[in-house]
Amino acid sequence: MKICIVGASGKLGTYMVQHALDRGYEVVGVCRERSVSKLAAYKGRITVIPGATNDRQVIQKAVAGCDGVLTVLVPWGANHYASGTAQAVLDYAQPGARLIFSCGWHITRDGKDVYPQSFKREEKIARWLGRLTRIVDIDDQVEACRRIFASPTRWTVVRGSDLEEGESQGLPVWRKHVGDPILESNMTRRVDYALFMVAALENGELVREAPAIVGCRTPSALAHTAAAGSGYDHSRTGNYLQI
Repeated sequence: MKICIVGASGKLGTYMVQHALDRGYEVVGVCRERSVSKLAAYKGRITVIPGATNDRQVIQKAVAGCDGVLTVLVPWGANHYASGTAQAVLDYAQPGARLIFSCGWHITRDGKDVYPQSFKREEKIARWLGRLTRIVDIDDQVEACRRIFASPTRWTVVRGSDLEEGESQGLPVWRKHVGDPILESNMTRRVDYALFMVAALENGELVREAPAIVGCRTPSALAHTAAAGSGYDHSRTGNYLQI
């Protein structure tokens, strides 16, 4: 399989590169020119195409011939960075390619997610600071996902909880909606978020889904597993007792 990783030089991106290489995939990475050096450890093992990820010509070149595209949707700036990146991927990925996008829990597909008040307050503050500083634009990330959800392509939008560093604990578990008790711990290892992204390439169950994920070894995930007595194998899809 040949895949493209859009945003390959970031923390999540570099983990995805490693997971993809571990699976024997051919990897094309896209990152800003000043960040190419962050991928030096993979020199000779991946193809790097420098440029802004919302540059349509850069994306067109990078995704050519790729069976899958992994895209980190970052809400940078005030120039439609996330939506521009998403639209370019949707427009130029080859027909039938698996398209996997990353974002946060704040994205909702059908309005059925249930958020705690603390989460709502944090999001409100983040939006206000973003408008004030013009450093981030959360609304543009929402727009990016709206376009993805409306697309007839084989997409998946992986909605991540809070992230932490650390050794892998295994493939995260997921639910269709934020508010499910299994997600209560609101924490995932960044390396495992990347693992879920890469694993989604070959998981047909996730096509046109927006899974909200949490670490498989977090207290809420473990409590749910114990209560269910499912004997679930975390090495598989990361989805059990899905509702």
